[in-house]
Amino acid sequence: MDSPQALENILKDPSFAPNIVVERLLQATEGSFAPFPQDVEPRIAEACKARGIDRIYTHQAEVWANVKKGRHTVVVTPTASGKTLCYNLPVLDALLRDDKARALYLFPTKALSQDQQSELNELVGAQGEDAIPVKVSTYDGDTPDSLRVAARDTGRIIISNPDMLHAGILPNHPKWIKFFSNLKYIVIDEAHAYRGVLGSHVADLIRRLKRIASFYGSRPVFILCSATIGNPKELAQTLIGEEVALVDKNGAPRGEKRIILYNPPLVDSVQGIRKSVVDESRRWMLAFLKAGIKTILFAHSRVKTEVAASYVNEDLANIFTDNSRIKVEAYRGGLLPNERREIERGLREGAIQGVVSTNALELGIDIGGLDASVVAGFPGSFSSFWQQSGRAGRRGGTSIAVFVASASPIDQFIMEDPEWFFRKNAEEARIDPDNPYILADHIKCAAFELPFRDDFLENGEDSFTSDEAVPVLEFLEEEGIVRHTSGKWHWADRSFPAEGISLRSATADNVVIIDVTKGRNTVIGEMDRPSAKELIFENAVYIHRGNQYLVEKLDIENRKCLVREAEVNYFTDGLVKTDIKVLTEDANFEYPENTARGVLGDVLVRSQVAKFKKIRFRTNENIGYGQIDLPEEEMQTRALMLLFDSESRGGKVLDGFDEAAAGAALSGTGTLIKNIAPVFLLCDPRDLGIAERVRDPHFGIPALYIYDKYPGGTGLAESLSHRTTELFKSAYRAAENCPCKSGCPSCVGPGGNKTASLEFLKTLSA
Repeated sequence: MDSPQALENILKDPSFAPNIVVERLLQATEGSFAPFPQDVEPRIAEACKARGIDRIYTHQAEVWANVKKGRHTVVVTPTASGKTLCYNLPVLDALLRDDKARALYLFPTKALSQDQQSELNELVGAQGEDAIPVKVSTYDGDTPDSLRVAARDTGRIIISNPDMLHAGILPNHPKWIKFFSNLKYIVIDEAHAYRGVLGSHVADLIRRLKRIASFYGSRPVFILCSATIGNPKELAQTLIGEEVALVDKNGAPRGEKRIILYNPPLVDSVQGIRKSVVDESRRWMLAFLKAGIKTILFAHSRVKTEVAASYVNEDLANIFTDNSRIKVEAYRGGLLPNERREIERGLREGAIQGVVSTNALELGIDIGGLDASVVAGFPGSFSSFWQQSGRAGRRGGTSIAVFVASASPIDQFIMEDPEWFFRKNAEEARIDPDNPYILADHIKCAAFELPFRDDFLENGEDSFTSDEAVPVLEFLEEEGIVRHTSGKWHWADRSFPAEGISLRSATADNVVIIDVTKGRNTVIGEMDRPSAKELIFENAVYIHRGNQYLVEKLDIENRKCLVREAEVNYFTDGLVKTDIKVLTEDANFEYPENTARGVLGDVLVRSQVAKFKKIRFRTNENIGYGQIDLPEEEMQTRALMLLFDSESRGGKVLDGFDEAAAGAALSGTGTLIKNIAPVFLLCDPRDLGIAERVRDPHFGIPALYIYDKYPGGTGLAESLSHRTTELFKSAYRAAENCPCKSGCPSCVGPGGNKTASLEFLKTLSA
């Protein structure tokens, strides 16, 4: 950071200083180095020296030693610690020593793939094409057809993502014979991103990849890289299905970083209402940008990202630095590839001084020398927070990260106990490759790619076990999709299964957003179907790179949404109603001191977006409602059902309330649990659903449902079933420490009954 005095002035500004809860200085640390490996191919050593690399960090040396011994390895170090060289060094060495060898690099996003190809090209071209003759090719959805054949045939390192591997590469493996026959290394970068639903899909996708590689005679070594999480080795081993060596001692130096926890001021102390997290984050970003400090603001939702970027650009309209206007862009999912590249390039080259992003830029994309990171609300996990704060200071020197608390219970819980925030260990990443929905999908895809052999399944020579595959294959045979003959299961359907299976959402059906203003008919974005129902219904406001559009028509059947440019003074938010039906009761739990009873089972969740509200820009006041007429979504998933009969201590407390107070106590508890449970699980609050029933139709007693918001579940409900007492205690502390009188957005919700909720939670946490 070139302006330390400007930073001091901002932190002492009377509009910020009184609400800074804590300021923590993370001291700079020296690096721990090892000599450049003596046995590395000389051309690589020369190329690295040309870039000023004449020694490596100790963790890079440890990965080199493991990989050279043929050991699958996962390296876990902070942002900007040189993880890229951990895999580039052994991969390039192997490819130079064997001119037939190939490697596959998998990154979670296309943007990261493009960034890493640029990094590799710099290294490969450091001494000219003759020095390191390794062709690097990106193969993803943005790769033109004219380049795909050359990539398959001559690419030594293929850079791709799980989605393209799933739908483009594995189903067409006969075109990749040369590549798979010589596949030596598979790199899985940003492995911590593969958690929950996506991680479960990717674990089964890796099984399919290993089947294809084995069919062509290859047994590649896996190199995985991850940010700090609580169980990196366990996650890596579950992802690839094999033993993995762990490297987690960081040898990279770290610049000085200041961490600020900021709680927006109260505007109504009685109701506990604070200033908007978007507005306060915007003020921090403005202060940094005006001081010449390049800044990234993480806003965590598409709507908040676009709204915040619009606010900042309006405030900067007449402000110039070095005779040029300060430019800020919004970066989120749904942008077109050329728009993403334009923003990334602008940040690296300095044409763009600030960016408001969803977690799309949380990963290690090179976006230049940012000095400040503003995190607007808790991002769902501590790993995400440290990743986002690490986006500032990647070039060394002093950097700053500001966590601006929202009114949610978890944010206010952190503000009440900031020391807990700093000493909290990273969460564990959970995936469930055996999720019946996900597993069945990938067995279908695997059967399409290669027939399943009975002898391989029985002898454990297939990536899928007999117990996993055979029941699914038998069901598919009944449906006429596969046929069993001569000891093999053959695909017998005309369909292309991977095409209908999305790795990242409950549906593969994306809705294309088309701008029809003045007859343009231009595609400006896309969105998955469930999100489209909640965000781009008819008369919704869609914001794209600062421009406002009104939705004219959402055609779910044909997967397209027509929008037209408009100038309105509000944005929209869909309101979802949910109904739950219990399908199975698989396990029962009696909790300590007879506080409650738990049931784990399957439920059917029906959800429908019934109406929407209009929210005025700047003031956030509700200025009206509108009706939505869209079909409901159905999902079978896993749920933890907490039951409070009259014999339980929790039930006795509820029996002592009238019906309204009992409902408020359950509702307040559910609100707290939804927001605090992500502290115990590496998930987003949006991954969990909560439903409260004062008199549950199925059980006939008060009940609280906590369910996974994905078909089949992803293990979140199971994980919580054993941690409810700990969860109740944290929820009670959050509500007790909240300064509001009767309930607010930071605890039991506005209009809630804080007294009843506290009495109920105190009993449950005893």
